[in-house]
Amino acid sequence: MKQALILAKHATTHDDVPIGAVIVRDGKIIARGENQVQQKMNPTLHAEIVAINRACKKMGHKFLDDCDIYVSLEPCAMCATAISFARIRNVYFAAPDIKGGGITSNARIYETDKHLWKPTVTQIPEYAEESAQLLRDFFAKRRKPNN
Repeated sequence: MKQALILAKHATTHDDVPIGAVIVRDGKIIARGENQVQQKMNPTLHAEIVAINRACKKMGHKFLDDCDIYVSLEPCAMCATAISFARIRNVYFAAPDIKGGGITSNARIYETDKHLWKPTVTQIPEYAEESAQLLRDFFAKRRKPNN
């Protein structure tokens, strides 16, 4: 999770929302991602999607069923669905996303019987405040005049 938070901080250097993700296999990070929506002007380039794309390329496979993903913020519905489609086995996140979360807060996409792949989901609360503070600081800075 510490690596995901480092990536989240880095995302702010290109004016992206501070969210980072890492994918782990056999205890080793195989892919990293940070939000690149603003940097690449693409609304689908959330940290989780970037990390999944990199992991699939590295593994040479579309399924990551022996991998786990660590994300600094609860994934949105788009990312939660991508995680499911990639068959990632475990999702770990730091802070819940009350407004846009797709797992525990809003869409709760894994709660439907029709969802084909349901990863195990775990919040890691000891990193929640650090992640939430990154987001609060980022949005407070954006709301200031002349920004």
